[in-house]
Amino acid sequence: MLWLVLGVLAMVVTMRVLGKPSAAERGAVAEKLKQGALILDVRTAGEFAGQHYAGATNIPVQELSARIAELGDTNRAIIVYCRSGRRAASAKQILNQAGFKTVINAGGLQDMP
Repeated sequence: MLWLVLGVLAMVVTMRVLGKPSAAERGAVAEKLKQGALILDVRTAGEFAGQHYAGATNIPVQELSARIAELGDTNRAIIVYCRSGRRAASAKQILNQAGFKTVINAGGLQDMP
């Protein structure tokens, strides 16, 4: 029983960590915005239409791998956000695997400066 409880606790902690930006990432968002980073909203088109960060590009995380060429130079900094940070964490992983060097998970729309 103890192993089951510990396993569930580990899963919850892992999900929480993957879904939220690190302190270093949070601190870097404003600076990268000033430097002209691409702002990528990885929520659905409907969520984006309802409200989004000014100047953001919308590519839902489910479409990101197929549309990666739209993002251009892998040296360009990209700030990703979604509703809570979980889809942004997935997007960050996809972008890093595609060779993008500076990808920051800003968390949710409400976390954007």
